[in-house]
Amino acid sequence: MTLRKLSFALLYAATALVANPGIAGTLSAEERAAIESMRSDSLRRLVIHSEPRDVVDVGYVSKAGEAQTIPANGRLNVVNFWATWCAPCREEMPALDRLRAELGDEAGVIAIATGRNRVEDIERFNEDVGVTMPINLDPRGDLAAAHGAMGLPTTIVFDGEGREIARLTGAAEWDKAGPIIRALAAALAD
Repeated sequence: MTLRKLSFALLYAATALVANPGIAGTLSAEERAAIESMRSDSLRRLVIHSEPRDVVDVGYVSKAGEAQTIPANGRLNVVNFWATWCAPCREEMPALDRLRAELGDEAGVIAIATGRNRVEDIERFNEDVGVTMPINLDPRGDLAAAHGAMGLPTTIVFDGEGREIARLTGAAEWDKAGPIIRALAAALAD
């Protein structure tokens, strides 16, 4: 990482600690360029939208069968659509779990099993890959389809109002995305 990229990362991370991402705005061209310059390796495929996309009124269910929606809770949420049969999903899930642990309360990381995934298969998957991600289901793929997530895995970043602001299709090293997520939160809080 160059000194310039490191400076941007530190600036945005520091701002994120005191900012409120619930006041979601639009990224300026400069902010977007600065955040895009932070992407490396598999995260280079993260597409950061110039304008937030509209909220989709389709939900998913928790393991207990409780209806859920993409949170509009004032913080960024990284939502991953995946399946137990998906080899790239198996590869990236531990990195998503590490991102979830790193971000703590700063941002949500939500994994949603899309399509026909039995709870017991998801539990076995989580045990096999060594993750503790909560189980969420999109059994008919309605939420994934509403967001245009045609390939798995697809990861979408939502702002504090539940609007899509970025996406990446395919597996990625999400455990390297903490500075990017913090920078997005800080930039949107301005």
